[in-house]
Amino acid sequence: MTDTLTVRPAGPGDAADICALLNAVDVIEIGRPETGLGSVEADLNHPEVDLATDSWLAFQRGRLVAYALVWADSGPGRIDGDHYVLPGHGEAALRLLRRMEDRARKMASGAGAAARLRIQLNVRPTLDLTLLTGRGYRGVRRHQVMTRRLSPTADLPPAPPEGLVLRDCAADEADRRRAHALVEETFAAHFGHAHRPYEAWLDHIDGRALDWSLVWIASLSGKGDAAVLVTRDDRTSMAWVSHLGVREDLRGRGIGAHLLRHGFAAYAARGRRTLGLGVDTLNETGALALYEAHGMGLHYAVDTWELPLHSQG
Repeated sequence: MTDTLTVRPAGPGDAADICALLNAVDVIEIGRPETGLGSVEADLNHPEVDLATDSWLAFQRGRLVAYALVWADSGPGRIDGDHYVLPGHGEAALRLLRRMEDRARKMASGAGAAARLRIQLNVRPTLDLTLLTGRGYRGVRRHQVMTRRLSPTADLPPAPPEGLVLRDCAADEADRRRAHALVEETFAAHFGHAHRPYEAWLDHIDGRALDWSLVWIASLSGKGDAAVLVTRDDRTSMAWVSHLGVREDLRGRGIGAHLLRHGFAAYAARGRRTLGLGVDTLNETGALALYEAHGMGLHYAVDTWELPLHSQG
């Protein structure tokens, strides 16, 4: 059989093979497979992605060895991408990087000096980082994925701060829109946050597959809606907190800590053994310290790499 490297766009029918590739990369980088088929399918079906132009699969001897995807739902000039490759396949890695960059330049056309491509990689990735640095990428931020073991006997529902009441978003569309508004408000100053209207936000978080009974809004007497906790229970490896945000004027009152403990208790009662989340290590709200104080520890770290998209390459 020939060793020729072949590249083609991905299709919805490739989701299982892509998931297997990503889990093979997971095992190498973090020690166990943690990618769910549903998350891959959500990426491939995202309304802002045209698979014919925005995705690539690289095959060596008929084996899928690399996968890449780009999308543009984060505001003018910013293109985001995923890049996964098995070790020892540098040619495939480089070919997909080039195609990502070429496509990103077209997608960011007209954005001028603000145009950039961002990808996130494990701090010890299967991708040879010299391929990035040699092409002008630079590391701009580090995030930690943190986890905590849960216990149905130890993680019991916490007593709320005085005047604080939680409600979930299962029944009321207005509450779902309010949760979105609170995410936009509380994350507005966070690195990498992009403003999205409600419908675009639903697409971004795969919100139409979300169990909204696991999304809570905290209201404080006399202050109105104070905070939001967005979680999901569709990952095989762990329950997941995607957003925990408290209004800036109400921070320091124990609201974030209460929501976090509420999440621990809710998922322990559902029989989940682990809860995880991602946090910016330079977050100025003290989120990293909050999570550490409540027993969460480092699972692995991810670096954001950025390439300025000069029109001439």
